Amino acid sequence: MMSVLQVDGLHTYFDTENGIVRAVEGVDFSIEPGEIVGLVGESGSGKSVTASSIMNLVERPGRIAEGTVRYDGQDVFDLSKSELQDLRGGEISMVFQDPMNAFNPTQTVGRQLHDVLRTHRNGAVHPVKRILGLDHDEDCKEAVVEMLDAVGIPNPEARYSDYPHEFSGGMIQRAMVGMALLCDPKLVLADEPTTGLDVSIERQILELFNDLVEELNTAVLWITHDLSVVAKLCDRVVVMYAGKVMEVGPTDVVLSDPANPYTEALLDSIPRYDRPDEEIRVIEGDVPDPLNRPDGCRFADRCPKVHERCHDAHPPQYELGDREVACYLAEEGTK
Repeated sequence: MMSVLQVDGLHTYFDTENGIVRAVEGVDFSIEPGEIVGLVGESGSGKSVTASSIMNLVERPGRIAEGTVRYDGQDVFDLSKSELQDLRGGEISMVFQDPMNAFNPTQTVGRQLHDVLRTHRNGAVHPVKRILGLDHDEDCKEAVVEMLDAVGIPNPEARYSDYPHEFSGGMIQRAMVGMALLCDPKLVLADEPTTGLDVSIERQILELFNDLVEELNTAVLWITHDLSVVAKLCDRVVVMYAGKVMEVGPTDVVLSDPANPYTEALLDSIPRYDRPDEEIRVIEGDVPDPLNRPDGCRFADRCPKVHERCHDAHPPQYELGDREVACYLAEEGTK
């Protein structure tokens, strides 16, 4: 089966007055139809830049220096501007980290969702009818109201005519999720979609994504800091640090038995509600300067299991059972 998304050797750089920031360096991963893949790591690890690169939305001073991103077998970087426009918002949707900037302040929220649906519908009947039971173009408003209700917007019919500034931060975030799901996309890139939402609304959004995957076989890249959400939602997880992929594998395997010292340190730094007396371990040291990344393993200066050769070159991805690990310890078969 062909992957919905295949990222190979992706390098994304930013040219600044002080030098080149290598935000993403050699990232590889794939997503299958009906699969939810979590992308995790500390702030500055390159998660959001990876998502923007996949959509070919990197603007100057940024540039995609190397690599390929294939959607349904076609290289996204080879598409024309009009082809990209057709793809974005239709077959591929993105939930942006700052939803307020994704909305036009001069148009109502409902009208903007309506325009997305109308622009990307194919033929007289849009696939959204499978979920919402709608058949005709004049039902677009009803579809939007139904979606606003599905993402937890109170009184959605009235809110349809409100402007973005009249929505609270949590509400505009939910409207952004609704916009991303409205056209039954084959691939959703969700960048911190539930950050700041209360627990009940977060659960509602997670259920909505699960329904989308089950009913339409949609593929999802879920970018987050919250490993508890990853544990509940994601089939596989990609762990990034300082622009590099450190570990990729099934979520239950990676979170229960991490093979990369960075993954282990990341898990140890998270409070455990089931172990309230357990001490939280802080990851000592600092993330490498993005303008002066070391030649060796990006985590070497903070790693308690560092070897001499870790400072010489960043380790390749080693296959370790059903996962891949960028650590020389994986080569040695130890942790």
